[in-house]
Amino acid sequence: MRRKEKTHPITRLLAIVAAIVLFFVLNWAVRAAPAPQVTLAERYDGQSDLADYWVSEKFDGVRGYWTGKALITRGGTPIAPPAWFTAGWPDTPMDGELWIDYGEFARVSGIVRTHDASDRQWRQISYRVFDLPEHGGEFDARVPAIRKTVAAIDQPWVVAIRQFKVDDPDALDTALARVLARGGEGLILHRGDAPYRAGRSDDVLKLKPYEDAEARVIGINPGQGRLEGLMGSLDVRTPDGREFAIGSGFTDAERADPPPVGSWITYRYNGETATGLPRFARFLRRRPGGPPPEPSTRR
Repeated sequence: MRRKEKTHPITRLLAIVAAIVLFFVLNWAVRAAPAPQVTLAERYDGQSDLADYWVSEKFDGVRGYWTGKALITRGGTPIAPPAWFTAGWPDTPMDGELWIDYGEFARVSGIVRTHDASDRQWRQISYRVFDLPEHGGEFDARVPAIRKTVAAIDQPWVVAIRQFKVDDPDALDTALARVLARGGEGLILHRGDAPYRAGRSDDVLKLKPYEDAEARVIGINPGQGRLEGLMGSLDVRTPDGREFAIGSGFTDAERADPPPVGSWITYRYNGETATGLPRFARFLRRRPGGPPPEPSTRR
């Protein structure tokens, strides 16, 4: 009878070390994926000529950038949908939003961040295309190209976001009111003669009834009175170093299980005080991973 050879302890140790090293190398490679150079919106201030812009709804989902081969987030993190989700997609980039429904940001974010999410979960998600980064033409030309690209894909979960024109500020306000009435976030305005270019400019404007931003939690303060035993407020710090407290916008369930110190949140606010702090800041949601990096400007 052949005796089974024993593995030397040092050999086993070297194999374990090699596996650990490989794990961290692969993990680093995934995290080190370069962020796509995307266009970002400035705030609409009412001064732009609306005749120059296309208008669309702003969907509150997870931005998904199709590279032509893979789906990644704005920050460059790989997204792992089932193979059927991206089957037949073009080999040229698309920019869009992974979205489930109004008020469902936390759910779509959780699915997108889970690398082994089920088919059932992904069948809840639509991909709403709003641009073609490497088309080469102005947005006026990209609008019909987006529709043609989505029609060629011919999948019910891939949708071309509707682009339309408005005649004046009153018509824009009416369009915003309709979006808000159904639970939407706001509007996006794309300048028709603009190429697709990275960074923030008046090529793309956003119109919302409030502003939002990200901050890191640096402290948790206990509640008092009705909130005794729960979180009362969070101390937060913005990426540029401003510190303040946020005590509103939380449900009791969120106060019972508040975002931990070191995590990121998104908050709403209405303008800034004379000292530069956000006015009427209130909690909106957790922001796993923190704010994505700003892309470099490409001209």
